[in-house]
Amino acid sequence: MNLENIKNLADNNLMPTYAHFPVSIEKGSGATFIDSEGNEVIDFGSGIGVNSLGYNNEGWIKAVTEQLLKVQHTSNLYYNSTVAEYAQMLTEKTGFNRVFLCNSGAEANECAIKLARKYSFDKYGENRHNIITLVNSFHGRTMATITATGQEHYHRFFNPFVQGFKYCQSGNTEEFLEMADESVCAIILEIVQGEGGVVPTDFGFLKTVEKVCNEKDILLIIDEVQTGMGRTGKLFAYEYAEIKPDVVTTAKGIGNGLPMGACLSTEKCANVLTAGAHGTTFGGNPVACAGAKYVLNTLTDDFLNEVTEKGEYIRKKLLEIEEVKSISGLGMMLGIELKTKNAGEIAKKCSENGLLILTAKNKLRMLPPLVITKEEIHKGIEILKGFLEAKQ
Repeated sequence: MNLENIKNLADNNLMPTYAHFPVSIEKGSGATFIDSEGNEVIDFGSGIGVNSLGYNNEGWIKAVTEQLLKVQHTSNLYYNSTVAEYAQMLTEKTGFNRVFLCNSGAEANECAIKLARKYSFDKYGENRHNIITLVNSFHGRTMATITATGQEHYHRFFNPFVQGFKYCQSGNTEEFLEMADESVCAIILEIVQGEGGVVPTDFGFLKTVEKVCNEKDILLIIDEVQTGMGRTGKLFAYEYAEIKPDVVTTAKGIGNGLPMGACLSTEKCANVLTAGAHGTTFGGNPVACAGAKYVLNTLTDDFLNEVTEKGEYIRKKLLEIEEVKSISGLGMMLGIELKTKNAGEIAKKCSENGLLILTAKNKLRMLPPLVITKEEIHKGIEILKGFLEAKQ
C-alpha cells in the first residue's frame, strides 16, 4: 500500500488520539528506515527513545527469535528462566535489590506510586500518602500518572483526578522544604524533563531532595523512563547528580521496541508489594525479557562512552547552525531551541523530506538510536540545516 492508502485505513479505524506525521515506516536498518514510498529516512527519534539499538539489529533479533521458538508467554503465576535471569542481570547491574517488570513507563510509575503509599501505610499508618512531583513534569497518561504530571493542560476532561499530589517548582528548595511535611510519603521527579522541553533538573536541588528524603523517610523516586538505559551516556541519568534513589522507574529503550517497563527498588522497600498487592498479565513477558537481556548486555562502559561522544558531536554540529539558539539535555537526549522558527513546522517539513525529528514544547527534540553512525548523523543534520537556514 502507498502512504495515502495506509493513512486512510488508519484514520478510519483508529481512535484519533495521535496527530500523525505524513510518513509510514516499513522497514529499516540501524538509524535509517525505508518508508512506504521506498524513500530512505534518517531517524532522530527512535520511536520516542524506544528503538535504542535501531532497526533490524541482528543480535537482538536472534535473542528474541530464540525465545519465541521456546515459549512466548507463561503468566507470572509460573517461573521462567529467561525472566529470572533478566531480573538478576538488571538488579546486579543497577545495584537495586528487587524489580517489578511491566509493559510501559506509565505502568512502572503506577507501581512506584502504589509502592510508596503502601510503604508509608505499613510503617506509619493512614494519612501519610501525599506525593510531591515537579511542575512541568511528565509521568504518564493513566489516571494516577497523569495527575502526577505537573502540567496543567493535562488536568482537564477526566475529573475527578486522583488525590494526593503536590506540585513543586523544579529547583525551588524553599518550596520543597515547605511541602515535605508529615503527610508526604514520596517525591517523584525526572533528571531531565523530556516532555517538558528537555529541561535538566538542578543537581544541587537533587542533592537537597535526597538529604531531606533520607532524614524524613520519604521515598525518593526517580523517573528514568526516557533518560534510562544509556540514553544520556550513563545507565541512569541520576548518576550524574551522584544521588541514590530508593526507587527508579524505566521503560522506552529497555527492550528496543518490545513493550517493557521496570520499577526497581532498594532493600528498604523491596518487599512492600506482596502477593496480590500488585500485578500484571503481560509484564515480564519472556520474549520482552529476552530482548531486554540483549539490550542490557550491549550497554557496556565503552558503548556508553560512545553515546556520550556522539551526543557531544551532535551538540557541536547543531550549534554551528545560525538558527539554533541553545541546546539542552544530556548524552543523546537533546532539546534544540530555535531563534525564529517554529519547531513543529520544522519537524513536519523534515518528516516529508527524509528525516524524523521530535518536538518538546517549543523545542526540537532528538532521541536518535544509540547506535546511530556518524554518516547517519551527518545526513540528518544536513536535512535539518536546510530547513533551518531556509528563508521564511
